[in-house]
Amino acid sequence: MTVPALSPRPGNLREVAEEIERATGLRVEILGGKLVMSPTPRGKHAGTIKRLSRQLSPQLPDGLDAYEMSSIALPDDPDDYCTPDLVVLPTEWEEDDEWLVDPGDVELAVEVISKSEKAKDVTAKNGWYATAGVRTLLVVDPRGGDWALYTHPRDGVYQGVLHGKYGEELPLPAPFTRPVDTSCLPLYGDGARPA
Repeated sequence: MTVPALSPRPGNLREVAEEIERATGLRVEILGGKLVMSPTPRGKHAGTIKRLSRQLSPQLPDGLDAYEMSSIALPDDPDDYCTPDLVVLPTEWEEDDEWLVDPGDVELAVEVISKSEKAKDVTAKNGWYATAGVRTLLVVDPRGGDWALYTHPRDGVYQGVLHGKYGEELPLPAPFTRPVDTSCLPLYGDGARPA
């Protein structure tokens, strides 16, 4: 595989990100002016997304649905965007020619932590979502069977945070009508549940 010579600089980061995605198949985001690349998700990562989507979609009111691989724009910065693993949006998104979602349209963004992700990267991404104004962020971590629900973004920080473990009910705010069952979510590694 040959990746063309690229010169990332402010103003062309999106072009560089798109070229990297085309050439490598890696998922590329631009967070805080930096290119962030992720490998294709592992089976358990993909399984987590699928199980969450199956629980979320049926309880949504008409006009909302869950979508994978839809990128959210940082307001006022066309070179900054994030691609959550799952995002709940108005169904009009299916008819939109744009590829960046307005963060004001996002009911819920879901990030499933990859096996090799570092804590500082997770914290930076949470701050990005809060800065963008995404109302609700769910972070699921199959490394240890943890989850965190972030709500009420203000000044780049989520004011509400609820932490839990797999097996505990995960309550979501409206428009969701039922809690998420986290006992069905897979763990990385040997699959043994934490004590």
